[in-house]
Amino acid sequence: MAKLSPLMLAPLVIFAGFAGLALVGLQRENPDELPSALAGKPAPAVQITPLGESMLFSDSDLRTGEVKLVNYWASWCAPCRVEHPNLAQLAADGVTIYGVNYKDKPDNALGFLKELGNPYTALGADAEGRMALNWGVYGVPETYVIDGKGNIVLRFAGPITQRVLDSTILPAIAAAR
Repeated sequence: MAKLSPLMLAPLVIFAGFAGLALVGLQRENPDELPSALAGKPAPAVQITPLGESMLFSDSDLRTGEVKLVNYWASWCAPCRVEHPNLAQLAADGVTIYGVNYKDKPDNALGFLKELGNPYTALGADAEGRMALNWGVYGVPETYVIDGKGNIVLRFAGPITQRVLDSTILPAIAAAR
């Protein structure tokens, strides 16, 4: 039997590695869901700057004993427009939502809120995306359910549609209480 050279063996090793990663991905409860390394851990530091006259929120606001959401959004984000009515409904139902405007122009962000309404209890801007990087944000919109102790219960990447609200967000809020 011929001996395999390292050059012939390399493609097999690479293929085996990819196959192993695919198997791990298929074994997740929901393979379409982006995992969060922060689930169950304290929310990272809040590092935002003022956006217009809006009230800012801080680390201590995430640890008030009540469940809340942290929502990353931007005026240039079409899916953010899609989820906005559901955020407004959550706010009307008494859910505290903190907004983080991500890599946006302040005038555009304020225009977005003026046009669609402001569902946020408090909000700020993350113009450089530093806070988002610490939170593991892939893109907007992304929403985090935070328990009363300031721990991340759920990270949801994508727009909060009615289906997502009913099947994912509301159950996570209930579990966090």
